[in-house]
Amino acid sequence: MTQAPIRVGIIGVHPDRGWASTAHVPALQELPQFRLSVLSHSRIEVAQAAAQKFGFDHAVSSTEELVNHPDVDLVVVTVRVPEHLQLVTAALEAGKSVFSEWPLGMNLRDAQAMNELAVARGVSTMIGLQTRANPAIRHIRTLVGDGYVGEVLSASVIGSGITWGEEIEEAFRYTLDPSKGASMLHVPFAHTMDALVFALGSEFLSVSGTLATRRPTIRMVESREVVPLTVADQIAFNGRLASGSLVTSHFRGGLTRATNFHLEINGSKGDLLLTSPIGYVGVGGFNLSGAQAGENLHPIPVPGDFRPDENVLIGNVKKLYELFASDKLSGTRQSPTFESAVNLHRLINAVEQSGGVWRDV
Repeated sequence: MTQAPIRVGIIGVHPDRGWASTAHVPALQELPQFRLSVLSHSRIEVAQAAAQKFGFDHAVSSTEELVNHPDVDLVVVTVRVPEHLQLVTAALEAGKSVFSEWPLGMNLRDAQAMNELAVARGVSTMIGLQTRANPAIRHIRTLVGDGYVGEVLSASVIGSGITWGEEIEEAFRYTLDPSKGASMLHVPFAHTMDALVFALGSEFLSVSGTLATRRPTIRMVESREVVPLTVADQIAFNGRLASGSLVTSHFRGGLTRATNFHLEINGSKGDLLLTSPIGYVGVGGFNLSGAQAGENLHPIPVPGDFRPDENVLIGNVKKLYELFASDKLSGTRQSPTFESAVNLHRLINAVEQSGGVWRDV
């Protein structure tokens, strides 16, 4: 059984910059299951330039034109978070399937509203939690499910935000503004916790989190301007999963000269260790190792892993689209949906409200 290519409309594509042009378009260009159909930009000349460069069939200058275009099956929203509610809602009301980048909304309430509308309209959704498609994370999920570690007793995570350190590029200045919904808590920490619960197959029941801003200022790379750092650059986290497992995590802004990413899963029969020199699970560069009773820790090959010269960011997005296409063809639910996004928003909301006190998720 085959299906016609899924016709994609991407909101807000620039020919030279942005997450859509650097990750989504290259990923989709390699997948015959999809067709680059329509893109939009508020300036029609920019939209036309992007369409010509990337091979889209149509260029339009408004969201309304894109979501109502007859040659669009899937609307992709990759713009900044404050715009998601309006754009996703427009696409859902037009009856189109939607792929929204994470975070889905500015808060839990908005995410719930978009998920409820999607359910009411009966359309397919996908959220950009692309680390769930990463081969290393999926292999850990398989190993845990097959009993490699036995009963999962605990998991420990050290992560680095990469951004929110001593310096930041101008392109990421918006991540310093709490009103933009793209802080270290909302992006690297959230992606990592989502990957962890996916790998372990269990959601959080209760959490305790402490947020702190230890660097009062941060320096812009290009201009050397020193500006206030108004979001947390330190996250201390504890959680209890439905399985009973305990999770502890510490995320730090920037990069460290020591450990930038370390995920250790301790079980009754074995242990797994995932490390990366880069910072958090969304970026990749993973090394997976493990050991069972009587063994020393040793490398574990990851089936279908990326080649050393492959772009992991594009690769993760590509693999997520592959899951979506497979779901559409076979009726499965392998790709993360807006329901997955609501669960993660609920976790982040609990951490924000915690103040170091345990809270139910």
